[in-house]
Amino acid sequence: MNYRLRLQILLLLANFQLMQGIRCVFTKPSPLQFAYFLSITLRLLVFPNFGSWNTDLGFSSFSKALHYQKLLHQLGASCKMDAYCTDGVMPEKRGINGCEDGQVLALWASPEGRQNIDIGKQIFCNSAVNMKNIVAIGFDMDYTLAQYKPETFESLAYDGTVKKLVTDLGYPKELLEWSFDWTYMVRGLVLDKKRGNILKMDRHKYVKVAYHGFRLISKNEKVATYGNTFIRDAFDGPDYAHIDTLFSLAEAYLFAQLVDFKDSNPGKISEEKDYSCMYKDVRSAVDLCHRDGTLKKMVAKDPKKYINEDNLIAPMLKMLKTSGRAVFLVTNSLWDYTNVVMNFLFGPRTMAGSSSLSLDWLQHFDFVITGSAKPSFFHDENRANLFAVETDSGKLVNTDNGTPLAQVGDPDIELPHQIPNMRCKVFQGGNVGHLHKLLNVGASSQVLYVGDHIYGDILRSKKILGWRTMLVVPELEKEVKVLSSSQDTRKKLQLLRSERDQIEDQTHHLKWSLEHENLGAGEKEKISSKLDLLEGQRARVRAAHQESQRIFHQKFHPVWGQLMKTGYQNSRFADQVERFACLYTSQVSNLGLYSPAKYYRPSEDFMPHDSDILS
Repeated sequence: MNYRLRLQILLLLANFQLMQGIRCVFTKPSPLQFAYFLSITLRLLVFPNFGSWNTDLGFSSFSKALHYQKLLHQLGASCKMDAYCTDGVMPEKRGINGCEDGQVLALWASPEGRQNIDIGKQIFCNSAVNMKNIVAIGFDMDYTLAQYKPETFESLAYDGTVKKLVTDLGYPKELLEWSFDWTYMVRGLVLDKKRGNILKMDRHKYVKVAYHGFRLISKNEKVATYGNTFIRDAFDGPDYAHIDTLFSLAEAYLFAQLVDFKDSNPGKISEEKDYSCMYKDVRSAVDLCHRDGTLKKMVAKDPKKYINEDNLIAPMLKMLKTSGRAVFLVTNSLWDYTNVVMNFLFGPRTMAGSSSLSLDWLQHFDFVITGSAKPSFFHDENRANLFAVETDSGKLVNTDNGTPLAQVGDPDIELPHQIPNMRCKVFQGGNVGHLHKLLNVGASSQVLYVGDHIYGDILRSKKILGWRTMLVVPELEKEVKVLSSSQDTRKKLQLLRSERDQIEDQTHHLKWSLEHENLGAGEKEKISSKLDLLEGQRARVRAAHQESQRIFHQKFHPVWGQLMKTGYQNSRFADQVERFACLYTSQVSNLGLYSPAKYYRPSEDFMPHDSDILS
């Protein structure tokens, strides 16, 4: 046994400043924490072959944690580090955004944090936001702070919806044998409920890609259906449904399956049920799953199976609060489910990944509003009452603009609005007027709200209130990395497109000469020969361009291509992001990689004439 190394560990343990508590919940280690810390180490030394211990030890820096781990390994013990540290430097796990194991990210406020940020983690700016002017920062929970795993969570939603269709709405039992491909659908699509079509369109609302169920609609059929009208369709009436949230991907996939099933199996689904009725039934089945708690019960039972871990969230929120900002949470989920999810995100986890419920996570927020019923929450004229939530029991208490009211007949009741030793209040319902009073902000432009839903979180909060907004787009990380690695392909596409334009210009000029100029027979024959050559060349270049463009788009998605583009135009989804999101990024914790006082400035806008001149 190397006693010198053993002595190093004991000295390391004796330094109280190295330990910031298990999972950094405590600012100073108590004797109990110290005893726990010491016992873990001794067990690792005494039983070096016991296996990999999943410890919850906190250090003041990740480098010191690695040093501790290295010493243990030299002594023959195995220690799996799974902790986050107060300096915000930690190993990031592989999650929805595909981060490699062992990749280290650093909070901006840490000494290691002043570094170049990977393009997939960057925050992009559409409209200038000076963080010095922001006094309150709010967050949505579902798909913002809590990033669900689509392969498990969306599959759970899909399976639950199918069962409801069969057992409650009378659909054939064959549906129970169906499976869900969670990679197939993307955000930004539009469902044509009347025709059973799924559409991808550009920012001008021209349909560029269309499927009937899973059958690709030909160009001629697409133009005949959506292009030959005197009045442009706005695609926002009752005959259309927008797939703008990750929650909607499963129902869009199921709708496509039902369309194919109805077309291929006449009589299996009642003739009275057209495509629109089938979509309505899918929505009803989804609502039934939410209403009876099927989804939330399963998530609460095993949150690690359905939610990605992000160890940067807690340090990020701590940094924002330390910088003087008020931090709040506004979610449509009710208190019981919110408490489960937030405990998983912030609480110390066992080896199975679950965490015991506590209220410790509330220290990261000044106010929490559950059951907000967004987007109606953002309307001041919404007269929903604001209730205080009794966090232990979930009971609601009447309030007067956030101040709890004593109950009739029991005026001396102890009101549960104040959680001991924490500056956080939990509410349910209400509207944005209540929130503004709680935050005591001078202007709506002093609030930054972070969410994942274009309509439910971003559009209403910016357009109606004038809040500053940040949209979380998990798909963005892959998108920008593929773009970054495809610069040569994009240059090739530009050259092929330019070559097509040149050939077409020459062709048009020669055709004009044949039709409108007095030419001799010999000249006409020469021009005709040139035209034949140009037409052949044009066909080859056109085929090469289309094939290269197809391969390029399939790098992003095999069916729908690039999320933010439709052909050469911004997609409908990209147009919404540009119009309504001041900032956008791949995950909420990326906010912790930047200074809380940063001035986000947009890049210069380019019109086509700008691009041609500058290029």
